Amino acid sequence: MKMTVKLLTLTAIALIGTTLAFADEKGTDIMQKAKDLEKPKFSHSIVEMVLTEKNGTKEIRKVEELGRNRDDGNGNKVNDVTMLFHSPANIKDTRFLQKENHAKDDDKWIYLPALRNTRRVNSSEGSKSFMGTDATYDDLSTREIEEDDHQYQGEETKKVGSNTFECYKIKEVPYDKKSSQYSYRITWVDKATYVPVYTEMYDKNEKLIKTLEVPVIKNINGYTITMATRMTNVQTGHSTTITIKQLELDKPLPERVFTDKFLSTGK
Repeated sequence: MKMTVKLLTLTAIALIGTTLAFADEKGTDIMQKAKDLEKPKFSHSIVEMVLTEKNGTKEIRKVEELGRNRDDGNGNKVNDVTMLFHSPANIKDTRFLQKENHAKDDDKWIYLPALRNTRRVNSSEGSKSFMGTDATYDDLSTREIEEDDHQYQGEETKKVGSNTFECYKIKEVPYDKKSSQYSYRITWVDKATYVPVYTEMYDKNEKLIKTLEVPVIKNINGYTITMATRMTNVQTGHSTTITIKQLELDKPLPERVFTDKFLSTGK
């Protein structure tokens, strides 16, 4: 799960251009390497999504994810993902599509079977929960490197789940405060893989609101794959855990599965 892209105004771009001269080069370099990790051209996975209430009550979901990495025609690598919810019954046949754009809002659509309707998710809905999870719609997207001041905080050992990682610690502060729902984020990047394995997200009052953990990383066919993630809202005690159960890489997927028409029909 990732952070949001926002369209910058000409004034904001000018200000960023000035500020970047003073930006933390080491922090920016580390986060650029994390962003540039090689991705499979196609991916097809079955994941288990577990929503856990503060009292321990769980809802287990089965979700199919179809992904692709493509060139947007302007030399930028972007990612698209289609999610098909198979269970439980109350969300069965819900389908979601996100198509990444460079330097502007991603395109998102959702199909709700109860309404038999596919609709575009507006950018104004970015702070809303995605399907009752701890991630917002904005959390699903990727922030551009130039949107944040990446402040290098040093090196630190971080225990995530049952694994321990030697990490770079980076504080990420948005240049344009309106471009993010968070005042800042602190990210621990694994030195061996450049995967961000732990992130703390702070609300507009600079209070910790959420954490994102990546406890399991595997090298599969030369790709560094995050096999499990856990996002926790520390203010409510609710969490969302996603675990890959089946994974297939670089087997071509048809163009149609990345269209809003596919969401309506499922075929």
